[in-house]
Amino acid sequence: MLLAVVLSTLLATASPALPNVSYVTVVVMENRNYNSIVGNDDASYINATLIRQGALLRNSRGVTHPSQPNYLALFAGSTQAVTSDACPLNFPSANLASRLAAAGKRFVGWSESLPHDGYEGCFEDSVYARKHAPWVDFAKIPASASLVYHGLPVPNMPEVSFVVPNLCNDMHDCSTRRGDSWLAKNLPPIIAWNATHAGLLIVTWDEADPDYGGNRIPTILVGPMVKPGSESLQYVDHYGVLRTIESFFGLPCIAKDCRAATISGIWQ
Repeated sequence: MLLAVVLSTLLATASPALPNVSYVTVVVMENRNYNSIVGNDDASYINATLIRQGALLRNSRGVTHPSQPNYLALFAGSTQAVTSDACPLNFPSANLASRLAAAGKRFVGWSESLPHDGYEGCFEDSVYARKHAPWVDFAKIPASASLVYHGLPVPNMPEVSFVVPNLCNDMHDCSTRRGDSWLAKNLPPIIAWNATHAGLLIVTWDEADPDYGGNRIPTILVGPMVKPGSESLQYVDHYGVLRTIESFFGLPCIAKDCRAATISGIWQ
């Protein structure tokens, strides 16, 4: 624990200053490599609107394959030695939600097609999958932090939200165009609310198609603190995204994200 705090302090000192951010919403999509989204006509909203509104990370990476360990890395700074999509899992370790709770702040994970609030099962009609909702895997997170997604309840927002579309709308089982349409419908209200509340939207993918190699994925940030239309070549993986979120709220790092730099070069 002491070593993690020391590393966190050193990284914070070495990294450029971050802007003021009061709220973060992370939307996680599925199984697309960078080039299958950026410049693809089937992702018209992403390319014509979302990327132009915010910043595109051109060297963003998943950390492994398959899906589940990437979600764990993004949420808890470690894959927890998971190498499969096995379910159910349960871990006692620190994570983003527990760090926020210790700082008196809130986390909510929203899952589309979750059968009901607080549901802890693995699958439901092949539309919801617990492997995409990592907060359910950690013992100290109350069931009240796992909610059905019907659109975010602005203005009563937690400091950090994760939003996971169902297995069709996240591009896992359905087309890029279907996922793009879901984003076009669901993101504008979030972006509009963020504009007047110092909110940041992060849209990322869990992993690239393994056949392409390199695990390069799209990651896009939109908010009033982001330079519209900007790009960054900085190497950023799920640990770097998590470290950046922690830094916004003054939280200590967790495991492998202690070695990650915060995102830079895109801020107003």
